[in-house]
Amino acid sequence: MKLQELYEKLKEDITSAIERDPAARNAIEVLLFYPGLHAIWSHRIAHFLWIKERKLLARLLSHASRFLTGVEIHPGAKLGKRVFIDHGMGIVIGETSEVGDDVLLYQGAVLGGVSTEHVKRHPTLEDRVIVGAGAVILGNVRIGHDSRVGAGSVVVRDVPPNSTLVGVPARIVGERPAKLDLQHDDLPDPLNAILDQIGEKLHRLDEKLQLVEKALAKGKIIRAEGIFKRGASKAVRKKRAQEE
Repeated sequence: MKLQELYEKLKEDITSAIERDPAARNAIEVLLFYPGLHAIWSHRIAHFLWIKERKLLARLLSHASRFLTGVEIHPGAKLGKRVFIDHGMGIVIGETSEVGDDVLLYQGAVLGGVSTEHVKRHPTLEDRVIVGAGAVILGNVRIGHDSRVGAGSVVVRDVPPNSTLVGVPARIVGERPAKLDLQHDDLPDPLNAILDQIGEKLHRLDEKLQLVEKALAKGKIIRAEGIFKRGASKAVRKKRAQEE
């Protein structure tokens, strides 16, 4: 890689960090104090060594980077352009993971495997995916471009593009906004919405039951062949009483 190309890649990464992190004040601060970027830069060297069959040296560099940054990226993983790791501590990216361009990973995100076979066993993230803090994506699944995985979610199935996912296991709850949206505290909760609907139906049933009980107490409703009839005459009530 030429020196000019290396400079352009570093500049691209730093610019991406400044655009995505409002706490980033200038390029020097990002260059010196962002462990997520340091982990990505170390990984690029380790990945180069890995594909050149210098695997022991690649693992050594990856291990050193993990110790220094708190980010564990297997040297076999493939990362795209302008990937940004925010904070980074606790992130794990497995050997056969593939991460597209402009992907954003928050602290504690895991791209894990579910197989002991030497096959593609880690996730693939397409371009512009956002993975929230503590989210776990397991197995050889594909997360479609422009999708958003909510904090703490566990994804175990393929996800179509432009999706928003929350929960354990993660469920699709809508489309991701067209504008970059980092508000992970404002994601919908499908389980809570279902419980609210059930609660509302129970409330309406309770109100109807109270009306029926009041009508029964006033003698305005009698039971005839399993059907409630309102406003029955005294003669009908007397006849039914004799039959019973």
